[in-house]
Amino acid sequence: MQKRHERGPEPRASRFSALANEPRFLMLLPGLFWAGNAIVARGVAEEIPPIALAFWRWTVAAALIAPLAWPHLRRDMPTLARRWPTMVLLSALGISVFNTFLYIGAHTTTAINIVMLQTAIPIIVVLATFLIFRETLTGGQAAGIAASFVGTLILITHGDPAILSNLDFKRGDLWLLAAVVSYAVYTALLRLRPPVHGLSFVFVTFVIGALLLLPFYIAETLTSRPLPITPHAALAIGYVAVFASILSYLAYNRVVALLGANTAGLTAHLVPVFGIILAVLLLGERLYAYHGVGIALIALGLWLATRGSRA
Repeated sequence: MQKRHERGPEPRASRFSALANEPRFLMLLPGLFWAGNAIVARGVAEEIPPIALAFWRWTVAAALIAPLAWPHLRRDMPTLARRWPTMVLLSALGISVFNTFLYIGAHTTTAINIVMLQTAIPIIVVLATFLIFRETLTGGQAAGIAASFVGTLILITHGDPAILSNLDFKRGDLWLLAAVVSYAVYTALLRLRPPVHGLSFVFVTFVIGALLLLPFYIAETLTSRPLPITPHAALAIGYVAVFASILSYLAYNRVVALLGANTAGLTAHLVPVFGIILAVLLLGERLYAYHGVGIALIALGLWLATRGSRA
């Protein structure tokens, strides 16, 4: 009898490919890293000028990802060059405008308002995809967005709807609202991205985004204050470059490709969830019943919106 060969451990490349095709896992990464981005944006608002933070975020991210993107970039560059208007538009909306406006808004608003306004991203994505592409929601997507949005409001209001009437909206919230609209339109338009490797796409958008910010960064440095050269500033830029940029955008763009813009936009509702988890683990804050209710509704919403979706 022929001896059967035992199956060895799964190759690392196969495990990575499996994760890259698992949208429910990928949706967790942007939510986690964007929660950290909101904390960093508010925490360094008095130290790092907003455009400087955005410019160096994308410049450092592009430099770090360049060695990985280069083998694919050589093959994809002709396609990217032919589609340059689309690349400039996506870079402006998703790279330059969104994060810069968020950082500007963080100077004159509160952390809770930053999170609150970002919860509108899924709804604006739905509106944008309908206006631009006439795409309508499925029943599961609509139910998922509704459940997730209610869960997010419960987290933000601590289970007390009266808190919404007491929110103090500031000038910075207008910047944040513009940022949210910009990112929602970016999400809707991602279906127009050139058919190139994900590393090539994010590298080129990072570079274009940084170049679009360069004149504004120079003007800010000359008329306001320069970027401080401190360990604190280096750590902040390092975090937003690696986690909130490279890893988040690779994961988010992949989720849009796998599930579509309407469902991918629900990633924004994971930001307060991970904000709470980080506060409990790192700051010793307490969990309350409304946390459980809100997180459960968000989890239900994600399940409803993604069930039946296949990579």
